Amino acid sequence: MEAAELRVGFVGAGRMAGGLARGLLRAGKVPASSILASAPSDKNLDAWRESGCRTTHCNLEVLQESTLVFLATKPHVLPGVLQEIRPAVGSHHIVVSLVAGVTLQTLQRLLPAGTKVLRLMPNLPCVVQAGAMVFARGSGASDGEATLLKSLLSSCGLCEEVPESYINIHTGLSGSGVAYVYLFAEALAEGAVKMGMPGSLASRIAAQTLLGAAKMMLESGEHPAKLRGDVCTPGGTTIHALHQLEKGALRATVMNAVEAATNRARDMAED
Repeated sequence: MEAAELRVGFVGAGRMAGGLARGLLRAGKVPASSILASAPSDKNLDAWRESGCRTTHCNLEVLQESTLVFLATKPHVLPGVLQEIRPAVGSHHIVVSLVAGVTLQTLQRLLPAGTKVLRLMPNLPCVVQAGAMVFARGSGASDGEATLLKSLLSSCGLCEEVPESYINIHTGLSGSGVAYVYLFAEALAEGAVKMGMPGSLASRIAAQTLLGAAKMMLESGEHPAKLRGDVCTPGGTTIHALHQLEKGALRATVMNAVEAATNRARDMAED
Protein backbone atom coordinates (compact mmCIF):
# COMPACT_ATOMS: atom_id res chain seq x y z
CA MET A 1 0.00 0.00 0.00
CA GLU A 2 1.38 3.43 -0.95
CA ALA A 3 1.41 6.16 1.68
CA ALA A 4 -0.64 8.46 -0.53
CA GLU A 5 -3.45 5.86 -0.61
CA LEU A 6 -3.59 5.53 3.15
CA ARG A 7 -6.46 6.62 5.28
CA VAL A 8 -5.01 7.20 8.75
CA GLY A 9 -6.97 7.07 11.97
CA PHE A 10 -6.10 7.96 15.55
CA VAL A 11 -8.06 6.54 18.47
CA GLY A 12 -7.01 9.07 21.06
CA ALA A 13 -6.02 12.60 20.13
CA GLY A 14 -3.50 13.68 22.76
CA ARG A 15 -0.15 15.38 22.39
CA MET A 16 1.82 12.40 21.07
CA ALA A 17 -0.83 11.45 18.53
CA GLY A 18 -0.99 15.08 17.40
CA GLY A 19 2.77 15.21 17.03
CA LEU A 20 2.80 12.15 14.78
CA ALA A 21 -0.04 13.57 12.70
CA ARG A 22 1.78 16.90 12.27
CA GLY A 23 4.88 15.06 11.13
CA LEU A 24 2.88 13.21 8.47
CA LEU A 25 1.27 16.45 7.32
CA ARG A 26 4.45 18.54 7.22
CA ALA A 27 6.25 15.87 5.21
CA GLY A 28 3.34 15.60 2.79
CA LYS A 29 3.04 11.91 3.56
CA VAL A 30 -0.74 11.96 4.00
CA PRO A 31 -3.23 14.75 3.18
CA ALA A 32 -5.16 16.20 6.11
CA SER A 33 -8.44 15.03 4.57
CA SER A 34 -7.21 11.43 4.95
CA ILE A 35 -6.63 11.72 8.71
CA LEU A 36 -9.44 11.08 11.18
CA ALA A 37 -9.03 11.38 14.96
CA SER A 38 -11.40 10.41 17.75
CA ALA A 39 -11.61 11.55 21.37
CA PRO A 40 -14.37 11.53 24.00
CA SER A 41 -14.61 15.34 24.04
CA ASP A 42 -13.64 18.33 21.91
CA LYS A 43 -10.82 19.28 24.31
CA ASN A 44 -8.06 17.86 22.09
CA LEU A 45 -9.90 17.84 18.76
CA ASP A 46 -9.92 21.57 18.00
CA ALA A 47 -6.24 21.54 17.06
CA TRP A 48 -6.83 18.64 14.67
CA ARG A 49 -9.65 20.49 12.93
CA GLU A 50 -7.45 23.59 12.61
CA SER A 51 -4.94 21.42 10.73
CA GLY A 52 -7.67 20.29 8.33
CA CYS A 53 -8.03 16.80 9.79
CA ARG A 54 -11.41 15.22 10.34
CA THR A 55 -12.60 14.42 13.87
CA THR A 56 -15.21 12.30 15.59
CA HIS A 57 -16.30 11.15 19.03
CA CYS A 58 -16.87 7.62 17.72
CA ASN A 59 -13.97 5.15 17.84
CA LEU A 60 -15.77 2.73 15.54
CA GLU A 61 -15.98 5.43 12.88
CA VAL A 62 -12.17 5.62 12.89
CA LEU A 63 -11.99 1.90 12.11
CA GLN A 64 -14.63 2.17 9.41
CA GLU A 65 -12.91 5.12 7.72
CA SER A 66 -9.23 4.16 8.10
CA THR A 67 -6.75 1.52 7.00
CA LEU A 68 -3.86 2.48 9.32
CA VAL A 69 -5.08 2.95 12.88
CA PHE A 70 -2.96 4.36 15.72
CA LEU A 71 -4.12 3.50 19.23
CA ALA A 72 -3.13 6.44 21.44
CA THR A 73 -5.28 6.12 24.56
CA LYS A 74 -4.27 6.00 28.21
CA PRO A 75 -3.20 2.47 29.28
CA HIS A 76 -6.13 1.93 31.65
CA VAL A 77 -8.60 2.89 28.90
CA LEU A 78 -7.19 0.62 26.18
CA PRO A 79 -8.83 -2.74 27.12
CA GLY A 80 -12.28 -1.18 26.90
CA VAL A 81 -11.43 0.52 23.61
CA LEU A 82 -10.16 -2.74 22.11
CA GLN A 83 -13.35 -4.51 23.19
CA GLU A 84 -15.36 -1.74 21.51
CA ILE A 85 -13.46 -1.73 18.18
CA ARG A 86 -12.73 -5.46 17.91
CA PRO A 87 -15.84 -6.23 15.78
CA ALA A 88 -14.77 -3.59 13.23
CA VAL A 89 -11.13 -4.72 12.84
CA GLY A 90 -10.55 -6.47 9.53
CA SER A 91 -7.74 -8.01 7.52
CA HIS A 92 -7.22 -4.70 5.67
CA HIS A 93 -6.36 -2.84 8.88
CA ILE A 94 -2.88 -2.11 10.23
CA VAL A 95 -3.14 -1.41 13.96
CA VAL A 96 -0.28 0.45 15.68
CA SER A 97 -0.34 0.85 19.45
CA LEU A 98 1.41 3.78 21.13
CA VAL A 99 0.12 2.74 24.55
CA ALA A 100 2.83 2.32 27.18
CA GLY A 101 3.11 -0.99 28.99
CA VAL A 102 0.77 -2.97 26.72
CA THR A 103 2.58 -5.87 25.05
CA LEU A 104 2.07 -7.35 21.61
CA GLN A 105 0.85 -10.52 23.28
CA THR A 106 -1.91 -8.57 25.02
CA LEU A 107 -2.83 -6.65 21.87
CA GLN A 108 -3.03 -9.86 19.82
CA ARG A 109 -5.15 -11.53 22.50
CA LEU A 110 -7.65 -8.66 22.56
CA LEU A 111 -7.83 -8.20 18.77
CA PRO A 112 -9.09 -10.69 16.14
CA ALA A 113 -6.69 -13.50 15.26
CA GLY A 114 -4.27 -12.56 12.49
CA THR A 115 -4.63 -8.79 12.97
CA LYS A 116 -1.66 -6.87 11.59
CA VAL A 117 -0.55 -5.21 14.80
CA LEU A 118 2.62 -3.33 15.69
CA ARG A 119 3.76 -1.70 18.90
CA LEU A 120 5.38 1.74 18.67
CA MET A 121 7.19 3.68 21.38
CA PRO A 122 7.79 7.34 20.46
CA ASN A 123 9.19 10.10 22.64
CA LEU A 124 8.05 13.67 23.21
CA PRO A 125 10.26 15.41 20.59
CA CYS A 126 8.12 13.70 17.96
CA VAL A 127 5.89 16.74 18.38
CA VAL A 128 8.64 18.86 16.78
CA GLN A 129 9.58 16.16 14.25
CA ALA A 130 12.82 15.34 16.09
CA GLY A 131 11.76 12.21 17.92
CA ALA A 132 13.36 8.84 18.51
CA MET A 133 10.97 5.94 17.94
CA VAL A 134 11.25 2.18 18.00
CA PHE A 135 8.64 -0.35 16.98
CA ALA A 136 8.12 -4.11 17.07
CA ARG A 137 5.72 -6.13 14.99
CA GLY A 138 3.26 -8.83 15.95
CA SER A 139 3.02 -12.21 14.27
CA GLY A 140 0.42 -10.98 11.78
CA ALA A 141 2.50 -8.05 10.49
CA SER A 142 4.84 -8.57 7.53
CA ASP A 143 7.88 -6.77 6.16
CA GLY A 144 5.48 -4.64 4.14
CA GLU A 145 3.74 -3.19 7.19
CA ALA A 146 7.09 -2.60 8.93
CA THR A 147 8.51 -0.81 5.88
CA LEU A 148 5.39 1.32 5.53
CA LEU A 149 5.44 2.39 9.17
CA LYS A 150 9.14 3.22 9.10
CA SER A 151 8.73 5.23 5.89
CA LEU A 152 5.80 7.20 7.28
CA LEU A 153 7.33 7.95 10.66
CA SER A 154 10.72 8.98 9.33
CA SER A 155 9.08 12.39 8.99
CA CYS A 156 8.83 12.54 12.80
CA GLY A 157 12.46 11.65 13.55
CA LEU A 158 14.55 8.50 13.93
CA CYS A 159 12.46 5.33 13.56
CA GLU A 160 13.92 1.84 13.99
CA GLU A 161 12.46 -1.66 14.12
CA VAL A 162 13.63 -3.61 17.18
CA PRO A 163 12.81 -6.78 19.14
CA GLU A 164 9.95 -6.05 21.53
CA SER A 165 12.27 -6.59 24.51
CA TYR A 166 14.06 -3.35 23.54
CA ILE A 167 10.93 -1.22 23.91
CA ASN A 168 11.17 -0.93 27.70
CA ILE A 169 14.88 -0.12 27.36
CA HIS A 170 13.98 2.58 24.84
CA THR A 171 11.58 4.00 27.43
CA GLY A 172 14.43 4.25 29.94
CA LEU A 173 16.89 5.58 27.37
CA SER A 174 14.82 7.96 25.28
CA GLY A 175 11.22 8.20 26.45
CA SER A 176 12.26 9.20 29.97
CA GLY A 177 15.69 10.28 28.72
CA VAL A 178 14.25 13.51 27.36
CA ALA A 179 13.67 14.58 30.97
CA TYR A 180 17.26 13.74 31.95
CA VAL A 181 18.47 16.00 29.14
CA TYR A 182 16.20 18.82 30.28
CA LEU A 183 17.56 18.47 33.80
CA PHE A 184 21.13 18.62 32.48
CA ALA A 185 20.28 21.66 30.33
CA GLU A 186 18.75 23.36 33.34
CA ALA A 187 21.88 22.71 35.42
CA LEU A 188 24.12 23.88 32.58
CA ALA A 189 22.23 27.15 32.29
CA GLU A 190 22.09 27.68 36.05
CA GLY A 191 25.85 27.28 36.21
CA ALA A 192 26.18 30.12 33.72
CA VAL A 193 23.69 32.23 35.70
CA LYS A 194 25.80 31.65 38.82
CA MET A 195 28.79 33.01 36.94
CA GLY A 196 26.90 36.13 35.82
CA MET A 197 25.09 35.39 32.54
CA PRO A 198 21.37 36.32 32.14
CA GLY A 199 19.10 33.29 32.48
CA SER A 200 17.29 33.55 29.13
CA LEU A 201 20.56 33.78 27.22
CA ALA A 202 22.09 30.92 29.21
CA SER A 203 19.08 28.69 28.46
CA ARG A 204 19.28 29.38 24.72
CA ILE A 205 23.00 28.66 24.64
CA ALA A 206 22.54 25.47 26.70
CA ALA A 207 19.86 24.23 24.28
CA GLN A 208 22.00 25.03 21.24
CA THR A 209 24.98 23.31 22.86
CA LEU A 210 22.97 20.11 23.32
CA LEU A 211 21.56 20.35 19.78
CA GLY A 212 24.99 20.86 18.26
CA ALA A 213 26.59 18.03 20.25
CA ALA A 214 23.78 15.65 19.25
CA LYS A 215 24.10 16.64 15.60
CA MET A 216 27.84 15.96 15.65
CA MET A 217 27.20 12.50 17.18
CA LEU A 218 24.66 11.62 14.51
CA GLU A 219 26.54 13.04 11.54
CA SER A 220 30.03 11.87 12.46
CA GLY A 221 29.07 8.39 13.67
CA GLU A 222 31.87 8.71 16.24
CA HIS A 223 31.61 7.23 19.73
CA PRO A 224 30.74 9.98 22.24
CA ALA A 225 33.93 9.21 24.18
CA LYS A 226 35.97 10.08 21.07
CA LEU A 227 34.07 13.35 20.56
CA ARG A 228 34.44 14.21 24.25
CA GLY A 229 38.17 13.59 24.05
CA ASP A 230 38.45 15.88 21.04
CA VAL A 231 37.18 18.80 23.15
CA CYS A 232 39.76 18.30 25.88
CA THR A 233 43.18 19.92 25.78
CA PRO A 234 45.92 19.11 28.32
CA GLY A 235 45.42 21.24 31.41
CA GLY A 236 42.48 23.08 29.83
CA THR A 237 39.06 24.17 31.04
CA THR A 238 37.16 21.10 29.79
CA ILE A 239 39.24 18.44 31.52
CA HIS A 240 38.99 20.37 34.80
CA ALA A 241 35.20 20.52 34.41
CA LEU A 242 34.95 16.82 33.47
CA HIS A 243 36.90 15.93 36.61
CA GLN A 244 34.18 17.62 38.68
CA LEU A 245 31.45 15.69 36.82
CA GLU A 246 33.29 12.43 37.45
CA LYS A 247 33.61 13.26 41.16
CA GLY A 248 29.86 13.77 41.18
CA ALA A 249 29.36 10.33 39.62
CA LEU A 250 27.42 11.75 36.66
CA ARG A 251 28.09 8.72 34.46
CA ALA A 252 26.97 6.15 37.06
CA THR A 253 23.97 8.23 38.08
CA VAL A 254 22.70 8.49 34.50
CA MET A 255 23.20 4.75 33.97
CA ASN A 256 21.23 4.13 37.19
CA ALA A 257 18.45 6.40 35.92
CA VAL A 258 18.14 4.44 32.65
CA GLU A 259 18.05 1.20 34.63
CA ALA A 260 15.40 2.49 37.04
CA ALA A 261 13.11 3.75 34.26
CA THR A 262 13.53 0.53 32.27
CA ASN A 263 12.66 -1.60 35.29
CA ARG A 264 9.61 0.55 36.03
CA ALA A 265 8.45 0.14 32.43
CA ARG A 266 8.80 -3.63 32.79
CA ASP A 267 6.83 -3.57 36.06
CA MET A 268 4.05 -1.55 34.40
CA ALA A 269 3.82 -4.11 31.60
CA GLU A 270 3.30 -6.86 34.19
CA ASP A 271 0.58 -5.03 36.15
